[in-house]
Amino acid sequence: MATTIITDLKEKFRHGNICTRFIFINVAVFLVTALTGIFLLLFNRSATGIFEWVELPASLPRFIMQPWSLLTYMFMHSGVLHLLFNMLWLYWFGTLFLYYFSAKHLRGVYILGGICGGLLFMLAYNLFPYFQVLVPHSFMLGASASVLAIVAATAYREPNHPVQLFLFGTVRLKYLALVVIGMDLLFITSDNGGGHIAHLGGALAGLWFAMSLSKGHDVTKWINGTIDAVTGLFAPRPRKPKMKVNYGGRGQDYDYNARRKAQNDEVDRILDKLKKSGYESLTTAEKQALFDASKR
Repeated sequence: MATTIITDLKEKFRHGNICTRFIFINVAVFLVTALTGIFLLLFNRSATGIFEWVELPASLPRFIMQPWSLLTYMFMHSGVLHLLFNMLWLYWFGTLFLYYFSAKHLRGVYILGGICGGLLFMLAYNLFPYFQVLVPHSFMLGASASVLAIVAATAYREPNHPVQLFLFGTVRLKYLALVVIGMDLLFITSDNGGGHIAHLGGALAGLWFAMSLSKGHDVTKWINGTIDAVTGLFAPRPRKPKMKVNYGGRGQDYDYNARRKAQNDEVDRILDKLKKSGYESLTTAEKQALFDASKR
């Protein structure tokens, strides 16, 4: 049964769109980290110190030691609700995004939003005195910045698209995006100030992408190019069909053509003799050669 479930999940991942794949990756990472944490707790050990190496630190010296965290943090989540809300937003607005942009654009915007959100988080925490005391102990994790980039890009491309909200009815997408961004601005000094700052960075990245694309420039091209190059290194290469080489073929062709020409010349000579002197003038060998030629 477990094998069947794993096979089904693999097929859904392989045949799913880019939103489905990102959701699968985020859920898989969460399950691995959650189960690892539970396992370590059984031995009275904490996984916090381990997971911090894939979360984005506010401290610049710490970031220099783990630069990969600028990418890995956007696939980490602190709890089930954190994961659930991000994945719901990714599914809803990612699906809408794909109506107006390509799957590669979504892949690039997800990564670009996460990068810009993470960079703005580190910049703000090291620039503003309000956050100075928090820098050594602050880490960022979550796909929120990436998701906000997708929301902002879609809102810029199709601002009047109607969105049905529970209790609020139908709202235009541009107003929903403005409310979300406005709330992030209002809460940058809250307990989760780093998260709200990252959201703003992601939203700015989405706007940057959509505005640039409308002018014919794709700012995610380098991201997708890098991903394709890296995945290409691990992709299975098609086997080349084996070719049989006949090293004596050319010489054999020359011999065959020479023999064929000689035979044709001999048949032409016999036919000329036949016309001039009649059939009885032909020798037995000439008659046989003419008979053989008629069968070819």
